[in-house]
Amino acid sequence: MLTSLLAGFGASLGLIVAIGSQNAFVLRQGLRREHVLPVVLVCAASDALLIAAGVAGLGSVVADRPVVLDAIRWSGAAFLLAYAALAVRRMLRPGLLEAAAGSGAGLRATLLTCLAFTYLNPHVYLDTVLLLGGLASQENHRWWFAAGAALASAVWFAGLGGAARRLAPKLARPATWRVLDGLVAGTMTIVGLRLILG
Repeated sequence: MLTSLLAGFGASLGLIVAIGSQNAFVLRQGLRREHVLPVVLVCAASDALLIAAGVAGLGSVVADRPVVLDAIRWSGAAFLLAYAALAVRRMLRPGLLEAAAGSGAGLRATLLTCLAFTYLNPHVYLDTVLLLGGLASQENHRWWFAAGAALASAVWFAGLGGAARRLAPKLARPATWRVLDGLVAGTMTIVGLRLILG
């Protein structure tokens, strides 16, 4: 059981550590010190739900329906490119950059954005439902594998949000936010274009 738990933890951590759209959003929220805990909880709970769905066998159902994957792909690309445009706008208008304070976005709007980054991203389905679900099926204790994978996700998002929060006072300069928003815009654009180009 412990072997399966550790295998799930390692596999999940290896997949989510790369900076993608969801991680960039969590990092930004952490740096702004805005709704960090709810965002971390939504990301971790969503990953746990999708991992469980993959382990339960949803991966094979989704893989057999390319229309569903295409709909998610195009919706995700549109969302990511729109968010990239907003990041460019923030980068070019320093008056909108307030490193030490939140953007003023309410909890509901922030969580809806977080859910969009999670569920409109086809890569999350590939990683959690298909890949981790497939890996779990090879384990003797697949639900222990799932538990390890979900734990890795929770640890990562908590660490990302918490570390960013500690760095926020050192990053309280508009120039830093220009760079961060530039990186966010670049990341979102690359991921969005990769979705479009397949």
